[in-house]
Amino acid sequence: MPKQKTHRGSAKRFKRTGGGGLKRGRAFTSHRFHGKTKKQRRQLRKASMVSAGDFKRIRQQLSQMR
Repeated sequence: MPKQKTHRGSAKRFKRTGGGGLKRGRAFTSHRFHGKTKKQRRQLRKASMVSAGDFKRIRQQLSQMR
């Protein structure tokens, strides 16, 4: 049976953390910042963690990644 390949789109969007979690960028950061508050803009700069419901699926897509 052939090896499972890493999903390249996911590999570009998610990074593994030291503790084994998955870090992701936030949505709603590409344009139209004038409609967002200063607090929203500041918080959107930070990365966040992948939710528990998506973790298993994304980890499987990144199975070949070290």
